[in-house]
Amino acid sequence: MTNIHPTAIIDPSAEIAPDAVIGPYTIVKGNTSIGSGTVIASHVVIDEHTSIGPDCRIFQYASVGAAPQDLKYKGEVTYLKVGRGTVIREFVTINRGTGVGGGITEVGDENFLMAYCHVAHDCKTGRRVILANNSTLAGHCELGNFSNIGGFTAIHQFVRVGDHAYIGGKSVVVKDIPPYVISAGDRATLHGLNKVGMRRSNFSEETITELKRTYRILFRIGLTLNEALERVRAEVNQVPEVVAFVEFIQSSSRGITR
Repeated sequence: MTNIHPTAIIDPSAEIAPDAVIGPYTIVKGNTSIGSGTVIASHVVIDEHTSIGPDCRIFQYASVGAAPQDLKYKGEVTYLKVGRGTVIREFVTINRGTGVGGGITEVGDENFLMAYCHVAHDCKTGRRVILANNSTLAGHCELGNFSNIGGFTAIHQFVRVGDHAYIGGKSVVVKDIPPYVISAGDRATLHGLNKVGMRRSNFSEETITELKRTYRILFRIGLTLNEALERVRAEVNQVPEVVAFVEFIQSSSRGITR
């Protein structure tokens, strides 16, 4: 295949689309697949049991699919799946899952992982997630669709971040971040709704207004969480985004950032 550089080392069991491009000195290990239109630069390692979707771009020195950094991992077969159109910049590290954590790490479609980011074992990211430079996900984190993580941010294991949430740079996140909000700080606290992000995603003004009412009841008037949830159900129009906001809070096991 003329689009694979002769210095690249490719395991015979790797399934590589005919139009994929693999640069110099890159290593592609066994039981892997690389989708159509994907371009992999030089000096990249694609480890075993890793699936790279179509139209991805992986820059030099990335480590994709290495064994998890978890003392519970005992060499069992686990997986990494990277979705369509994802960009992985220089020195990004993404680890496979663990047997006790579900066995798979999943990076969603159209993610943008900037240089030096780390995605640990058993994490799951949604569609069009952005991780700015040096942001770090510990094991078992879940990031919702269109969430945006600022540079040098550290997210504790098992934390969930909701859809369209924005986390400012240099934050330390130890509890779940609800959808549609802005948060920042060490430890992170909430700073209102992500109205700019929602308007860029074509949310209606009616939906944004109902989310503002929901946010005020939940976080601004001094109610307990259960009291606030009851008032949201009684006083706010139950548009799908409000329902999702409430369900996210109710399903939290780590607790909610407030």
